[in-house]
Amino acid sequence: MFVKPETESVLFAGPFALATLSAPDRPAFPALVTPDARILDLRTVLDDDQLTVRGILEVWETALSRLRALAGDDGLGREPLADFRVHAPVEARQVFQSGANYRQHVIDLHVAHRAPGEDRSEEERRAEAAEIMDRRAAEDLPYVFIGLPSAVTGPYDDVVLPAWAAKPDWELELAAVIGRPAYQVSVEEALDHVAGYTIANDLTDRATVFRRDMPQIGTDWLRSKNAPGFTPLGPWIVPAESIADTGDLRVTLKLNGDTMQDESTKDMIFDVARVVAYASQSARLLPGDLVLTGSPAGNGMHWGRLLRDGDVMEGSVTGLGVQRTRCVAEGTP
Repeated sequence: MFVKPETESVLFAGPFALATLSAPDRPAFPALVTPDARILDLRTVLDDDQLTVRGILEVWETALSRLRALAGDDGLGREPLADFRVHAPVEARQVFQSGANYRQHVIDLHVAHRAPGEDRSEEERRAEAAEIMDRRAAEDLPYVFIGLPSAVTGPYDDVVLPAWAAKPDWELELAAVIGRPAYQVSVEEALDHVAGYTIANDLTDRATVFRRDMPQIGTDWLRSKNAPGFTPLGPWIVPAESIADTGDLRVTLKLNGDTMQDESTKDMIFDVARVVAYASQSARLLPGDLVLTGSPAGNGMHWGRLLRDGDVMEGSVTGLGVQRTRCVAEGTP
């Protein structure tokens, strides 16, 4: 486990956030975190020893007012966050991932991912990418696929790079957390079903994105995106009411201290509401589910520099805190 520095300040918007924490003598529990790095064990405060963050999200409409009151009650005995391990904030049943949702990122990937047999120039492929995006935006067709909950890991845990992953890459994203079941909801209704937001790093092995043995099949997201730990999540779920505008948040990833991604969500082709609404047309979104909204430009393929043993990624999104993970090659002691 890569432990976050105890001196790191807890920065998120609003008066509180939700987390899942543990200690050597305390199994994982749901916690209310305040910006001064203090926590309340919600199982104790709410007198429910089986409570989880997902359980809170399942009754979000009634739980939210209680959480507000707890955050404002200075008389409650709070504990220092530094005494606890921070896990992924929620155990999702489903993970919906939006691909090709930042304009500049799509252009870069379209050029970098040369499919088998592709012999067109970079200029031609850039022009094609722009045309595809314009058409998708006009037809209101986001690109959403399914990830595995087993790929999710904590915001400060080591990320194991599998021996077979020849080109592991980063993709920092804003993730919406569902708080009310959503099925075939409209764009106008979609955000009413979002409880809050968190940070996800949707790692991808670029070498296995396409099936070289059967190119007509296209992308292989199972192989390229779902190794254990390939989705660092968190550290917190910040209530949606604390995020004023998801259309203008800064998504920043640093690799060993160097800024690689630094873009506003303004560059999204489809905003959060459109992605959530689109996913709900085919699937029933459940409380605690994650909807990843795509990653901006600045991935390793763009820089010609992929992840390797010992790399440290630090990802932040405005108002949602910071996650920090270290890469460890498979088999490293």
